[in-house]
Amino acid sequence: MSIISLQDVRKEYRMGETSVEALSDADVEIEEGEFVAVMGPSGSGKSTLMNMIGALDVPTDGNVNIGADDISTFSEDQLAVLRSKKIGFIFQQFNLIPTMNATENVALPMLFTGVSKKDRRKRAEMLLEKVGLGDRLTHMPSELSGGQRQRVSIARSLANDPDIVLADEPTGNLDQETGEKIMDLLTDLNQEGKTIVMVTHDEEDASYADRIINIVDGKTGVRE
Repeated sequence: MSIISLQDVRKEYRMGETSVEALSDADVEIEEGEFVAVMGPSGSGKSTLMNMIGALDVPTDGNVNIGADDISTFSEDQLAVLRSKKIGFIFQQFNLIPTMNATENVALPMLFTGVSKKDRRKRAEMLLEKVGLGDRLTHMPSELSGGQRQRVSIARSLANDPDIVLADEPTGNLDQETGEKIMDLLTDLNQEGKTIVMVTHDEEDASYADRIINIVDGKTGVRE
């Protein structure tokens, strides 16, 4: 059963009198529980594709389904609700709040879904334990290594127990050994049932995926 479906998706951006077509008739089907890598050269449309899958934007033409929801005509508020419930994000730059400790960073997404302060803290601590940071609960981002900050980012992505985890170059700022540990962690999450969609330039990282979606000039193709 498809958890993500893009059909004939085109995305055009207007800049004054100029228009740029970032996606052109893109078709993507991702099954529930898959681990998929998205690869392509710079400017190929990877970020735009991830924005569609992550409900961060809507297509100019075509349909995008996340689970049973066709988000093509969703309002900003509807997209925000869907993201908070169904999608977790992992970023290359970690995007942690520097004035919040690890527990507070992980708990932050739950603040917008009505979870009590006590339960937010309890779940955040549990998730940090899960990613091997049970001894870093009160550490600030500046007190953590790059790999530890990415683990906090992964824990934060799981805060609202999403069906889908989107990872944008998750090892891009890490050394090889640390990157391998992060990839092993993503594999574990996938084996637990999370659907993982990862943008990467790294063939070795992509080898962890079930299959690869190539994108060139806004058009998609699949490499098994």
